[in-house]
Amino acid sequence: MKIIAVGMNYASHNKEMHHSLELTEPTIFMKSDSSLLKDGKPFFIPDFSSEIHYETEIVVRIDRLGKNIAERFAHRYYSEVTVGIDFTARDLQSRLRKQGLPWEISKAFDNSAVTGTFIPLQEAGDVNHLSFHLDINGQKVQEGNTINMLFPVDKIIAYVSRFFTLKIGDLIYTGTPEGVGPVQINDHLEGYIGERKLLDFYVK
Repeated sequence: MKIIAVGMNYASHNKEMHHSLELTEPTIFMKSDSSLLKDGKPFFIPDFSSEIHYETEIVVRIDRLGKNIAERFAHRYYSEVTVGIDFTARDLQSRLRKQGLPWEISKAFDNSAVTGTFIPLQEAGDVNHLSFHLDINGQKVQEGNTINMLFPVDKIIAYVSRFFTLKIGDLIYTGTPEGVGPVQINDHLEGYIGERKLLDFYVK
């Protein structure tokens, strides 16, 4: 099982993070299989970072084997979505970026890819027009809509499948909008697609 993530896929987040790149194709990074955290289990803040940020995203689960998938056929390769959190050790990421070094350890550490309950697209709605948001301790802190993605889901799948064979169970994190921020011990995170809560866990 692979966890494939898209960076810088919302213009609002790019502005927030002071990224000025003109992107012509998706920016892809990977998380490890041990990054996965599901079933409402708590997230424990790791001891190697003092600045863990949440990034709320729509997550798509691949349900067919595919390679070199044409964009017009990409919709055949997934049927379920959820909302997830791409946890980022922002202090590590910033330091490594400044040094021109790979920053995978800031993204792919254990339990850094949280997923909610997957639901069929028939229930979620149009994958290209999904509203989603995150509440922390009962307050809305981040919200977005997939209509604002720079690269929509089908284009991401077509692009990624040029490089990696997609397998059943692979997850694609599709990027985060503006509003990312830090988490603290005892925070209660709840993630929604529309008004349907799919993600519910605590930070420890």
